[in-house]
Amino acid sequence: MSNNKTVLVIGTGTIGEPLIGLLARRKSDLGIDRVIFHKRTPLDYEVAKVNSLVNQGADLAVNSGLEEAFKKLGHKPKLTFDEALQLSSVVIDCTPAGNENKEIHYYDIAYADGLGTKSPLFVAQGSEKGFGTPYAYGLNDEVLHGNALTKANEKFIQVVSCNTHAIGRLISTLTSDKPDRLVSGDFVCIRRSNDTSQDDGFTPSPTCGNHTDETFGTHHARDVSDLFETVTGKALNLRSSAMKVNSQYMHVVRFTITLNEEMSAEEVTHRFKDDKFVTLTKHKTANKVFSFGRDHGFYGRIYNHVVVCQPSVSVFPRGSHKGSVVTGFAFTPQDGNSLLSSVVTALYGVHQEKYVDYLDVLEMLLQDEV
Repeated sequence: MSNNKTVLVIGTGTIGEPLIGLLARRKSDLGIDRVIFHKRTPLDYEVAKVNSLVNQGADLAVNSGLEEAFKKLGHKPKLTFDEALQLSSVVIDCTPAGNENKEIHYYDIAYADGLGTKSPLFVAQGSEKGFGTPYAYGLNDEVLHGNALTKANEKFIQVVSCNTHAIGRLISTLTSDKPDRLVSGDFVCIRRSNDTSQDDGFTPSPTCGNHTDETFGTHHARDVSDLFETVTGKALNLRSSAMKVNSQYMHVVRFTITLNEEMSAEEVTHRFKDDKFVTLTKHKTANKVFSFGRDHGFYGRIYNHVVVCQPSVSVFPRGSHKGSVVTGFAFTPQDGNSLLSSVVTALYGVHQEKYVDYLDVLEMLLQDEV
């Protein structure tokens, strides 16, 4: 692996495309020398997208043997996939085949120098459970410190899903980063059908999901518990349900969080306002919040972990026990929050402990209000 500050992004889909664009357009501010992206298949209907990413400052890498097929579409590949892997300080896999690619391509490279640190840092996205250490910027940054990622089998990070970011932030904010204040949490993930960029997967009507996890209900609560467990070493008392609705805008989370401390509605609002990763909105519809991100967010996104619908938030006493029950609705900013965490992992892979010197550049993307 070269010592240059190079980031390779695998895939140009819903997560990959904006991540490549964000890194390429801000690479100078982020102290990154080069951004490379890998495109597996030459497609005539994606020529404009590939050209746009190249024009923004990213270099195209393709599989060996496909160079001519890409050139026939007018592209100018700079590297093969294998060359890009060898050049990069960080590899971020944004495909549904992250775990498969780990076994085929990444594992041998990661441990070519034993447990040393010369190999790239490998990162995958939320759907790739088991790829590596679960991570969300601002929720368990401890995993990026103390050489935790140089230990055996820890050269791999799994950036958790957008809903995991959102639920984790709600818990973190209301407990003031002290999970022992949490009695329980119950969450209903009301998921949009598919992304606006996708043709497949749309559902014609609200569709209820199954409770497939005997402990947590669905994987959403389990994923949040696993995230916090990297810091606390303990599982959280969480439950979740999920359903899909016929919308392409945003996921919505209905949350009920029970705390062992008494809290007023004013205190809840105060905590949400003071947390830079939370943004409040007085809008009650997903289209209004989505539209704000499209019109005012960098690359058309909201990068906060969660958008809390302020009119929906209520606080109730905890029955005969001391404490409070906080309930309401929150919008999940789709891929924006996981994009933010992915860029932080890229900074860590490039700069190591000095990655914190570049976080101000990212935090300028956060919104105070929607």
